[in-house]
Amino acid sequence: MIARVLLTISAAGVLLRAQSQVLLPSQQIHVGASTIDVTFGSGEFDLPQAQIINWITHAADAVAAYFGRFPVASARILIRPVEGRSGVFNGTTWGNRRSADAFTRISIGQRATQADLDDDWMMTHELVHMAFPNIEGRDHHWSEEGMATYIEPIARAQIGQLSIERVWADMAKGMPQGLPRAGDEGLDHTHTWGRTYWGGAIFWLLADIQIREETGNKNGLQTAISAIMNAGGTLDHDWSIQRVLEIGDKAAGCSVLEDLYNQMKDTPVQTDLNALWKRLGVEMDHGAVKFKDQAPLANIRKSITAPVQRGASLPAATLTPPAH
Repeated sequence: MIARVLLTISAAGVLLRAQSQVLLPSQQIHVGASTIDVTFGSGEFDLPQAQIINWITHAADAVAAYFGRFPVASARILIRPVEGRSGVFNGTTWGNRRSADAFTRISIGQRATQADLDDDWMMTHELVHMAFPNIEGRDHHWSEEGMATYIEPIARAQIGQLSIERVWADMAKGMPQGLPRAGDEGLDHTHTWGRTYWGGAIFWLLADIQIREETGNKNGLQTAISAIMNAGGTLDHDWSIQRVLEIGDKAAGCSVLEDLYNQMKDTPVQTDLNALWKRLGVEMDHGAVKFKDQAPLANIRKSITAPVQRGASLPAATLTPPAH
């Protein structure tokens, strides 16, 4: 989730308020040329701290692999232990403001297990946000949250952290929550949770498929979204939605993003998801996925989760011990 707060609140301000609890010395994770400073708030975990660092490293690796590099040169992560709870929750990310690094704050329950970390999506979701600009205006939050919701599982699947079956099963389960309901006025004007997260994810899924259809599966959303990031469209910059779509379309070699946005921004477009899954060759059978490789868009489905060959491999993330 990207924080929507007053300009007087910055990432640095969040860190200052966090000083009310004792912060342990930070550790650094290096992902290619980027550095992530990880700080733990005071509190205890049942898990060794090294396993939590590993979890963050895996999330950073997935994001760097999808986009070709980690989105920003430096970032900060604050881990907040929560006594008596389990799991991962309350993830929020701020862009670079007032000379502070891009900043993610996320809570982990004291009783969290390795299984909780292995099954978590939130850390990757938050880091994906760093690869997309802060969109100007109040009407386009769906583009940011939908982008992270759609890309997160794909990025994890591309480097083997998540099964491809799980990617499509979760989409088939979650995306109906993003369909328009009575009174809907299009993505720009309907700010419910379902339309913001899953409605936005439907937009990016449709864009991915249509770009691949128009380019003979040569390009996809990954092409467009990486170009946006490489043009400077990261969370530490404010961009208009028009600039985002124009740069993405230019990189993809078609006008899918702008055309789809014009269709869906003011109008409650109904997407026949069942028909779409059938065309992709995704069949649900009592909660489990079966793939039909004879389906018309089966090759596109496979390409979406296939690792991208980008030439020289990205250096693996490394860890610097705590600085005292």
